[in-house]
Amino acid sequence: MRTKMHVKKNDMVQILSGKNKGKKGKVLEVCPKEGKIIVEGCNIVTKHVKPRKMGDAGGLIKAEAPMYACKAMLVCPKCGKPTRVGTKILEDGKKQRVCKHKDCQETF
Repeated sequence: MRTKMHVKKNDMVQILSGKNKGKKGKVLEVCPKEGKIIVEGCNIVTKHVKPRKMGDAGGLIKAEAPMYACKAMLVCPKCGKPTRVGTKILEDGKKQRVCKHKDCQETF
């Protein structure tokens, strides 16, 4: 699987397909080895939790589940539109991510 990801932790993304299509959320966790991300408020699943200690409550817990990163598109912080990610090499040799919209071209 790919190890390079187009999204990073704390990025704002929009979901492209599935039951949460169109929702926006912040990336909480990135798993490059699996090619998956966890997005805040998206892909909610119900987990059955067993009480582990005396006095702990068991029951049903709703939590975010990992989803494939290819189903999410980065949202530009300036124009607020979902965009593909381009790269621009700075004078000091570092890479900077760039919004691909013609009118925006914002680095982030």
